Amino acid sequence: MGRIVSVANQKGGVGKTTTCVNLTAALHERGYRTLLCDFDPQGNSTSGMGVSKTSIPTIYELICGKSSSTETIVSTPYGDVLPASRSLSGAEIELAYEDEREFYLKRVLEPLRDSYDIILIDCPPSLGLLPINAFCAAEGVLVPVQCEYYALEGLSDLVFTLRGIRKKLNPTLDIDGILLTMFDSRTNLSAQVASEVKKYFPGKVLSAVIPRNVRLSEAPSFGKPVFYYDKYSRGADSYFALADELAERVWKLDGKS
Repeated sequence: MGRIVSVANQKGGVGKTTTCVNLTAALHERGYRTLLCDFDPQGNSTSGMGVSKTSIPTIYELICGKSSSTETIVSTPYGDVLPASRSLSGAEIELAYEDEREFYLKRVLEPLRDSYDIILIDCPPSLGLLPINAFCAAEGVLVPVQCEYYALEGLSDLVFTLRGIRKKLNPTLDIDGILLTMFDSRTNLSAQVASEVKKYFPGKVLSAVIPRNVRLSEAPSFGKPVFYYDKYSRGADSYFALADELAERVWKLDGKS
C-alpha cells in the first residue's frame, strides 16, 4: 500500500512545487509508481509535469463527485498527475458547510493507494481548508524551507497547525522531513538558517539539500522536470539524492515496478 505525503509550507516561494514535480519525476525514474496530486488552484505542478491547466476533469471535479479517478488521472513520462485548475479555489467555499469537509481529498486518494508506491500532494501556500484536507489524507508531511531570514517564522506556524490536525483529525500525521531549499553555499545566511532549523527540529532535517540552480528555475517554462531539461545540472543531482534518501531511509519503499 502506497504512502501519501503532503508537501507543504504556508509561506510561498520556498520551492514547494519545484520539489513536488522533481521528486515525483526522480522517484518515477528510480522505478517507483508515483502520483502527483496538484491541490493548489494555481496549477503550477500540473503545468510543471507537462499537463495543460485547461485539462478537464481536474481534482476539483473528482472531489466533488463529478468525475472518476480513471477519468481524471493523466499519465506522463514523469509519473501520473491529478491536475488542478483555478476552479479548485471555489472548493473551499463549496465545502465549508459540508459534513466532514476535511476528508473529501482522503476519500478520493485512499482507493488509489494500492496502485502507487507514493502519492505526493502539492498544497497551496495557506492554512485553509484545502491544505487541511491534504493533511487529513496524508500520513506524512514534507516541508521545504527556503534558506532565508524568515524561514523559522513560517515553519513554526505550520508546526502549530500540524499539532492541531494530529490532535483533532489525523493522529497518525507526522513530519517526514524538512528540506532545505535554495541553499547558497557562498553565503553565511544559508549556513546560519540550516543550523537554526537543525537546532529546533533535531533529526527532522534531511541530508539532501536543494541548491540555488538556474536550471531548476528554467525547467518549468518547458513543462519538464529538471532531469528532462538538464540531467547533468546540480538541481537534477540534488533531487535524485532527495528521492533516494526519502525512499530508502525515511519511507522505506520497496515496491519498485
